[in-house]
Amino acid sequence: MDTFKRIIAYSKPHWWRILIAAVASIGVGSMDGAFAYLVEPILKKIFAEKQLYILTLLPFGVILLFVFRGLCRYCNDYFVRTAGQLAIQKIRNDVYERSMGLSLGFFNRQSTGGLMSRILNDVNTMQDGVASMITGFFRDGFSALSLLFVIFYRDWRLAIISFLVIPATVYPAQLIGKKIKKLAKIGQEKMGDITSVLQETFSGIKVIKAFALESREVDKFRGRNLDFYTYVRKSIKYDSLSAPIMETITSFGVAAVIWIGGNSVISGRITTAEFFSFVTAMALVYAPVKKLINSYNVLQRAIGSAERVFEVIDEKPDIVDPENPKPLGRAVGEVRFDRVSFSFNEDDLILNDISLEARKGEIIALVGPSGGGKTTLVSLITRFYDPKSGAVLIDGIDVRDLRLSDLLSNVALVDQETILFNDTIANNIRYGKTAATSAEVQAAARAAYAHDFILEMPEGYETNIGDRGVRLSGGQRQRLCIARAILKDAPVLILDEATSALDTESEQMVQEALNNLMVNRTTFVIAHRLSTILHADRIVVIEAGRVVESGTHAELIALDGLYSKLHEMQFK
Repeated sequence: MDTFKRIIAYSKPHWWRILIAAVASIGVGSMDGAFAYLVEPILKKIFAEKQLYILTLLPFGVILLFVFRGLCRYCNDYFVRTAGQLAIQKIRNDVYERSMGLSLGFFNRQSTGGLMSRILNDVNTMQDGVASMITGFFRDGFSALSLLFVIFYRDWRLAIISFLVIPATVYPAQLIGKKIKKLAKIGQEKMGDITSVLQETFSGIKVIKAFALESREVDKFRGRNLDFYTYVRKSIKYDSLSAPIMETITSFGVAAVIWIGGNSVISGRITTAEFFSFVTAMALVYAPVKKLINSYNVLQRAIGSAERVFEVIDEKPDIVDPENPKPLGRAVGEVRFDRVSFSFNEDDLILNDISLEARKGEIIALVGPSGGGKTTLVSLITRFYDPKSGAVLIDGIDVRDLRLSDLLSNVALVDQETILFNDTIANNIRYGKTAATSAEVQAAARAAYAHDFILEMPEGYETNIGDRGVRLSGGQRQRLCIARAILKDAPVLILDEATSALDTESEQMVQEALNNLMVNRTTFVIAHRLSTILHADRIVVIEAGRVVESGTHAELIALDGLYSKLHEMQFK
């Protein structure tokens, strides 16, 4: 019920649409009742009283009745469905906005395809459920009520007999609905697995082609698809059982009415016309009741999907703004790690009691074996994660005491994975500063040694570079990322393996761009190629989450420790 109430709450802002739909539903329902009610007097006047002019007018009356009913039905469908669409649009916006506000740790725990499935497939299932629920409640509900009025008005004894079987349908309806809800929820999880396979294969198609593993990926997809079908088949089984079970149970009531009603006509207690009017209303009332039961099943699917969607909306971010944030304009750029320890779980420490200080404008290089914690360490500056103990400070202020927007406006990141968007070159460069002018964008591109190759593109700065910048070379993509960081003009800069995937010529050009970027900025450089950090102000060697050495290149070579061994291996 809590999930159901939350779904209904999203429809409240569109109450006027639902009100119009409700009024139209009364029109549809009243026409059903009127049709059943008028059977008795019309038959009586035509066949008993021989008023044959009524037979001449009757076809026109039937046409007008159905025209009016059709208009009411159109208004009901249109306003109910648009209200449902607007409610679902708000839910989809909320779940996407909420997911964007969650911490990086959440995305590490979830698959991309699974999240996409919740926003797309689960919300679509909710959409069907909301529309079916509102339509069923108003149109089918009013139709059933008007027909019930006719039935009880004609013969309350027969009405009670015909509906004695209705309570017997409640338990199987609830049992089937619960099964459908459970299976729908699992089925949507399996659809998330399918979406994950699609996302992985399409984004990694180059690797798949290179290793000629298309058939393996097809087999994997077939397996996920079969898993999904298994649960959908079970859901279809229960859904298909619903109508036959209800019809079988209600047939006992129909049979009793026919037998008792027929005897009542023979005995003269009721007339033939009254009995036909009653039977017509009874036959008509079972249709909306059956639709209401079907709407209940659809609603159960929607609730199963809604629970998965609301799990994302209810997820609490690990990283939040403090209640009383300390002000921070443009930072000076002094960064200090004060006895910082960090782990993703309670057992294994990724970082262990690290203390490190970077003064304004210094270049701090972080080197060491893979998996030592270098990237995790700099991720604490941007508050992608918070330390388990200790503190990270910028200009003497704990980053946890700052508003996230203030903190991130002072930090620029150039990652080893070049993240570009399916947009123009200009918009990718101004991604961190959306209000930048064309002149500022071009100045940043020149500083990143990207201006010349941009002008060679078909539409220059307005060239669309495709998904993840697929139409550019690795060096070109990296230089656009550097231009983006230059335009942001943040006092603290993080370079995480910014040249690791480049050839020698591209690396040289990118390194020159990075030199321009690092001027007057406090810079943390993570590098495995030691040739790129020989002139750093300080080189910090991290191994197994600890700082094991620190100093200039010359000092560390003289120390003849881990750095010296790494240097010897690379320059042997």
